[in-house]
Amino acid sequence: MSTSVESMPAPRVASRASGAELHKCRWPALGTICELQFVCEDGGRARRFESAAVAWVAAFEARYSRFRPDSLVSRINAAAGAGVWIPVDSEMEHMLNFCASLHFMTKGVMDVTATPVLRLWDYKAAVPRIPSAAEISSALRLVGWAKVQRAHGKVRLPEAGMALDFGGWGKEYAVDAVAALARAHGLDDILVDFGHDLMAFGAPPGKPGWHIGLENPSDPAGPCKGSLAATNVGVACSGDYLRGFSIEGKRFGHIVNPATGWPVANGCRQVTVVAPSCLLAGALSTAIFILGPESGLNLASEIMGAEARIVTDHSVHQSRGFFKYVVS
Repeated sequence: MSTSVESMPAPRVASRASGAELHKCRWPALGTICELQFVCEDGGRARRFESAAVAWVAAFEARYSRFRPDSLVSRINAAAGAGVWIPVDSEMEHMLNFCASLHFMTKGVMDVTATPVLRLWDYKAAVPRIPSAAEISSALRLVGWAKVQRAHGKVRLPEAGMALDFGGWGKEYAVDAVAALARAHGLDDILVDFGHDLMAFGAPPGKPGWHIGLENPSDPAGPCKGSLAATNVGVACSGDYLRGFSIEGKRFGHIVNPATGWPVANGCRQVTVVAPSCLLAGALSTAIFILGPESGLNLASEIMGAEARIVTDHSVHQSRGFFKYVVS
């Protein structure tokens, strides 16, 4: 599996296909392809769930994407440095509480204020460049969750140039929410796959679990290098082998360490995490990738129900219980 958008087919309009029991639904959203697979013998219930899922994702993206100029996140970012408090409702308070929890759990690695640094490393630019030390230093001064000012029902960013971005975990949050929506519609066997960030419940017809291939970071277009059987768990993968750029023979991946302002260069190629939720799996996979094998596995060992596999340039490291999910 892979969480990289570039490895996915080209986006297309929402479509639905169903057999006797296994239904499939795909549509473009959240900067990737969203896909649902679920077992349901009631066609009406299946259609109601699909419509509800697509609508929920559209509303979530409209509200929290920093790439939508009218989103709540964009309004907060636009007011940075102006001294203006932006009103937020209970849902946004909940999202900001998630930001604080993830920042604490990952020892500061997951920081939604890292946007100024991320913007410097534009791997999509026609002519990518390495930012100067002064640019990185200036951007780092704007990074830090502790800088975000909160009061009941309102939030503000005190310095011009600061920005929030839920992109580091928003997709995984959406996966869990849609999986919960499926359960609310009476569906017990479902795989929610948003850009290969996954939440699995139950199993497809005639199988013990959902079969998930592990992409080979050395040959992502080739055969998968092993696979997992997933049921009642979230799965996420982080890697920089698909997104990045090279200058004078040196490669710079898209995953940036918010503490240093530089792309990660610790030998990690891919991290796969299985956890009780997709949100937890996604946050841990990114944090472990940044921390590296030793510190990363130590972090995974602190989180109940989390197991991790780390592929580096020269070896594979995994937590003690990861083997339970490997089927080939």
